[in-house]
Amino acid sequence: MHPKIIRRNFLQGAAGVALGAMAPQLARAQEARELVIVSFAGALQEPHQWLARRMEARHPGLRIRLVPSESQDVVAQIKAAQGFSPYDAMPNGEPPHLIGSREGYIQKADPKTLANYANVFPDFVQKSQGFGVPVSYSLIGIAYNDKLVKTPPKAWTDLWKPEYRGKVGIPRASSNLGLGALVIAAKAFGGSEDNLDPGWAKLQELKPQVGRSPTQLLQMLEREEIAMAPLWNNDAAGAAEKGLPIRFIQPDPGPVAIISFMSAVSKTRHPALVAEWMNELLSTEYQTMAARAPYFFGPTVRGIVIPEAARPYTPSTPAEVLRLQSVDWSKIAPVRGKIVEQFDRLFAS
Repeated sequence: MHPKIIRRNFLQGAAGVALGAMAPQLARAQEARELVIVSFAGALQEPHQWLARRMEARHPGLRIRLVPSESQDVVAQIKAAQGFSPYDAMPNGEPPHLIGSREGYIQKADPKTLANYANVFPDFVQKSQGFGVPVSYSLIGIAYNDKLVKTPPKAWTDLWKPEYRGKVGIPRASSNLGLGALVIAAKAFGGSEDNLDPGWAKLQELKPQVGRSPTQLLQMLEREEIAMAPLWNNDAAGAAEKGLPIRFIQPDPGPVAIISFMSAVSKTRHPALVAEWMNELLSTEYQTMAARAPYFFGPTVRGIVIPEAARPYTPSTPAEVLRLQSVDWSKIAPVRGKIVEQFDRLFAS
């Protein structure tokens, strides 16, 4: 046999042996995948943990890493990344969801890859503008300390009863909770998203105490520094579950619902896995579990029965759902910076 042919056959054989030896390593490398999902902090992350375990069991070698983080930090890292994003999917409330869709760091959803998408309430789908999936909603209502408030408030305007002046807490306008509270005040007294002046005037009239975060407002309620405050239903429910004297109402004409979306991050390495993650978030199993104590997330798909323990915190009848108020974030999000500046100027301690 010609020497060149012998050499070629030898090299091909050696290459085959080398590839054979490397095959298990290549297989392990292909199997070892990591999906990085931005999530919530504390107990509110537990539904995501449950879903992560289900998906990991379904895909041997897959690791789902949940990263609790503020959206501003995540967005900065996504924008700074060269090539692929350090995150694969992220949740956003309505204002940052609008910004993300406009700036292009989240992706549109493909309903063809999401079998459960057809079960989502159409109003929630409309608010997504085609980006991501609407996973849950939380409510802004009134939380109060029942040691200080013997007659529970019934309406938003009860915050302005003379006996509570100086004893009402309000959240800083840098948060969605704070922005929502401003819009609530405006609408309760003849204003709107286009006319926030009545809201500014009425908030000043409260002589309020400002909490930098929902957690701080809860602490102020517990310490009896304030009697009541606009607050998320989830936070109030968690405090009540711990035995704190915190109660929550869905005030007339209705609490404000703010939707949380889950979206694929642009340049994710794992679009198929992200689609599976989002589809599972819309499953009956996930939605039912997330509606339970101590999470109390409002379901976004049809046919979910609200557990008895969740009914003080989540609408459970068609009439209660119809009472839900909303904020036109397309008008608020673009002027968010100016609102925060004005809030800090008016309520600087």
